Amino acid sequence: MFDIGMTELLLIGIVALIVVGPKDLPGLFRTLGRFTARARALGREFTRAMNEAADESGIKDVAQDLKKATNPKSMGLDALKDAADKFEKWDPAAHPAAKHGKDVLDSARKDAAAKATERAAEATSPAASSGATPASEPAQARSMPAPQPQAEPQAGSSAEPTGKSDA
Repeated sequence: MFDIGMTELLLIGIVALIVVGPKDLPGLFRTLGRFTARARALGREFTRAMNEAADESGIKDVAQDLKKATNPKSMGLDALKDAADKFEKWDPAAHPAAKHGKDVLDSARKDAAAKATERAAEATSPAASSGATPASEPAQARSMPAPQPQAEPQAGSSAEPTGKSDA
């Protein structure tokens, strides 16, 4: 508390021996010891009374909860533990978005199966056997119009201007 070393205590003892004298020095130290003991007892009694008052009012519990809440080590571990518990309990099939996604996937599969059935029916139809549209052609090629033949230019006249005049 006062941070007094051995050399300071020795110096105080020598000054006390000179000032008080060798006869009264043991009585002085005895009185000083009693005074120090009473001061310590009063300090302990004050601390005990304050702790009892804190226990009765619930401040001690609040202080402990506050210390636990502000402790970064326990706070981080608690958050990690909570996240791990939530992950273990998580059921992806129970999530509403998963149910919607499953419905969308099922309808897409049904649509694809229906289209495959239509294509198979078109491939086996009588028009396909007559050679109108071969089954090996892709669907895009069947839907594109056939190219129109262009008229060829006559021999003597050119469709392109040459820059020379025929005069």
